[in-house]
Amino acid sequence: MSLAIVYSRAQVGVEAPVVTVEAHLANGLPALTLVGLPETALYELYNRCLFFIARIYQ
Repeated sequence: MSLAIVYSRAQVGVEAPVVTVEAHLANGLPALTLVGLPETALYELYNRCLFFIARIYQ
């Protein structure tokens, strides 16, 4: 099990708040959990990530 942390920036108007992205890698079935976005963009991002993961395992 390993944990990767990446610090990035989000664009909100003319501001750029810090965003922390954490990825936990472990053995087992592929899974994806996204938190922090209350908009429909979260649902769209979730679908894109699942598609990307499915393409990796083909």
